[in-house]
Amino acid sequence: MPRGLQLTFIVIGLVVIGLLLFYIWRQSRLLNEERLRQKKAEEFQAKRKEEMVESIRIIAIAVEEEQVEYSEACLRLKGLLDYVAPELLSQEPYNVFQVVHEKLEHMPTHRARKAADTEMVQQMDIERFAIEKEYAERIRQAASAIRHVRFE
Repeated sequence: MPRGLQLTFIVIGLVVIGLLLFYIWRQSRLLNEERLRQKKAEEFQAKRKEEMVESIRIIAIAVEEEQVEYSEACLRLKGLLDYVAPELLSQEPYNVFQVVHEKLEHMPTHRARKAADTEMVQQMDIERFAIEKEYAERIRQAASAIRHVRFE
């Protein structure tokens, strides 16, 4: 084989090796960046879950100390449990949060409540207070129990 052809193959081989090394380095860098993003996302989710669990415990204490309306507590606890432990919403005694939520979900909240007719708001409040009274004992029991749940 002529010497010039050998050098050409050597140069082509070195260029291919260089390109492959560059590709490997680039893919490795992208993989490391993806791992770092994934780790940050997992840390964020873990922190968010911890904050939600803390919120659940605070709301439960507020229910026990009668510092919050039971209807509001049920709506908030149901929303938090949807993310943290949705399976609890179908178990006793925690299913009361789901039950009360379903009975109240047709009622407007926040801006919609403020924009609603005063008479309608009063009728909804009467209905809401009746629901709270009907489920009060179960709500207190569920709030006391949920404070001691170990969320994994």
